[in-house]
Amino acid sequence: MTTPRALFDQPRGLAFLFGTEMWERFSYYGMRALLVGYLVKYLLLPGHVEQVWLYPQIKGFYEMLAGPLGVQPMSAFIYGTYTGLIYATPLLGGWMADRYFGQRLIALSGIVMMAFGHFMMAFENLLFPALALLIVGGGFFKTNTSTQVGLLYEKGDPRRDSGYSIFYVGINLGAFLAPFVCGTLGEEVGWRYGFGAAGVGMLLALAVYLIGWKDLPPEPPRAMRAKQPRPPLTKAEWKSVGALFLLVIPLTLYWACNEQQGNTVALWSMDNTDRAIFGWNIPWTWFQSFNPGVIFFGTPMLLALWQRQGAGAPSSTMKMAWGCYLMTIANLVMAFAAWHLGAGKSNWLWLAVYFVIMTVGEIYLYPASLSLFSKIAPLRIVSLMMAVNFLPNFLGGGFLQGWLASYWDKMDKSLFFVMIALIAAVAGLAIHAVDRPLRPLLEEKT
Repeated sequence: MTTPRALFDQPRGLAFLFGTEMWERFSYYGMRALLVGYLVKYLLLPGHVEQVWLYPQIKGFYEMLAGPLGVQPMSAFIYGTYTGLIYATPLLGGWMADRYFGQRLIALSGIVMMAFGHFMMAFENLLFPALALLIVGGGFFKTNTSTQVGLLYEKGDPRRDSGYSIFYVGINLGAFLAPFVCGTLGEEVGWRYGFGAAGVGMLLALAVYLIGWKDLPPEPPRAMRAKQPRPPLTKAEWKSVGALFLLVIPLTLYWACNEQQGNTVALWSMDNTDRAIFGWNIPWTWFQSFNPGVIFFGTPMLLALWQRQGAGAPSSTMKMAWGCYLMTIANLVMAFAAWHLGAGKSNWLWLAVYFVIMTVGEIYLYPASLSLFSKIAPLRIVSLMMAVNFLPNFLGGGFLQGWLASYWDKMDKSLFFVMIALIAAVAGLAIHAVDRPLRPLLEEKT
């Protein structure tokens, strides 16, 4: 593999992947910041819902599974299905890239599909076709850009972990800006303007990706190109792949807790939070910037801490366990706030504390999992295995969190947050328990 040109001691292509991912995340989180509020406060209400194509059929499907659904539970299922499927389609995108078309063309087609999808969200009747395009496009894009970051580095390159952390900062810079732009436009000017701004973000992602085309990593060899069968995985490779699949189970529980921030926590910020500060009410969409903002500013500090710890820094699996434990603490904070406020509204600072604690945990968990899957996966199935890393987001961050969120209106709010805290604790204990047995299997192959 030819060593890519360097920029600030990192491959030059990282800067373009950083920028592409930043604008894609701007679009995704801008739309996500609006979605639950748009559904609960506007689109699913009488006078609007009748215009939505396929709504009676989709509502009938969910009610066949869960019984009669009001506006909030129905919006929870729609949100959960969307956030789940957008992390399932990376399996298709990874397979097509590894087997036929390569990372570049599949990622490019995903960008184009998402641009159309975001602009279609501006039209009330096109909700479900727009979400379908976003789901497929997101799957094509996400796994292949994450894979390309890993392909910028040779095996054993110590810059890889830092490269993924830098890439993660790009993800969260876009996510941080999105609620201020898309959220404010949608909340204050009109929903379609917020969704349209997300579409503009995807056009900027397309421009950055094309400008950086020549600095992207070369495509790994594909069996179909040579019209030769794939060599089978070795016994050692199968063991490492099995270890990565084992981690999917507790990570699924973690993401079911994490994705509540865009669903039930967004509803809490709307209905149960005193957002007044110096006589001005903080827009509820702005709270969706807390998580990426903490990641953007907190990641360099944690990187410095781990560098200072050197060999004493936590292993990748222990970083994941600590991410789960911090998620537990964050939800216990919200449980106390819900219990303390009674029938009133909690101060917005409680929500800020929640976001800081859970986000520090996310900094521990998410880049470590990305780097781990990139290092351990056999090169000839690296995109497919990177897609496996997104399975917990599909299973937990989508369907499981949507199902849990459907109990929001049925449960006492303090008990709801205790339930989420317990799920996160179980995930952390499971990862902690397998850390030592899995270490020999999770060593990077050189």
